[in-house]
Amino acid sequence: MHSDTEQDIPLRQHVQKTISRYLHDMGHTQPANLYQMLLAEIEPPLIEEILRCTGGNQSRAADMLGMTRNTLRTKMQRYSISARSSKITRLQR
Repeated sequence: MHSDTEQDIPLRQHVQKTISRYLHDMGHTQPANLYQMLLAEIEPPLIEEILRCTGGNQSRAADMLGMTRNTLRTKMQRYSISARSSKITRLQR
């Protein structure tokens, strides 16, 4: 359960805080391909949660995400996400 204050903080601020902490933890090491790395970390759980929310309905999930169903399916393949109406799983590679 989240406290009221945590729920009131916009997602953007959570992301910004996390990125700031990550960069701080990196110290003087400059990360390479940070944008791609962040997408690879953020997209899979986003897609998985939206699929759970839609009961595995890929058309509804694609609408919620603002992309075509084909784009969603491509991303699901890229991240090894399998959608079934009862269970959303990330396949182990």
